[in-house]
Amino acid sequence: MAVFPEDLLYTREHTWVRVDGNQATIGITDHAQERLGEILSIELPAVDTYVEQDESFGVIESTKTTTELISPVSGEVVGVNDDLTDDVGIVNSDPYDTGWMIVVEMDDPSELDNLLDAEGYEDFVEADGGAD
Repeated sequence: MAVFPEDLLYTREHTWVRVDGNQATIGITDHAQERLGEILSIELPAVDTYVEQDESFGVIESTKTTTELISPVSGEVVGVNDDLTDDVGIVNSDPYDTGWMIVVEMDDPSELDNLLDAEGYEDFVEADGGAD
């Protein structure tokens, strides 16, 4: 079983959050990219877009499926990883570091209380049947 970075928070929709003050950097988990397979394209919101917790903030298309990206927090997008425009494969090769997607200035940091820690996410993934 994969070990998930301890410094991140996770959602049941397989996104992760790295919190720095009132900003949340968001990406998809290694588990998610493995299930998706080779990622072909990604649509992300523009800076200054408002995203809502548990709502779609973009779309990711892979060789297996197209799926919505679900935001773990609400707030204004203050950063977008433009490197993914040129090389979406970064999400497959490095989902937790250079494969980040957006940075959100959080409206309500208490929304983080709804997220899972690494151990909770690992338990969730195992209960969900692990990788395909």
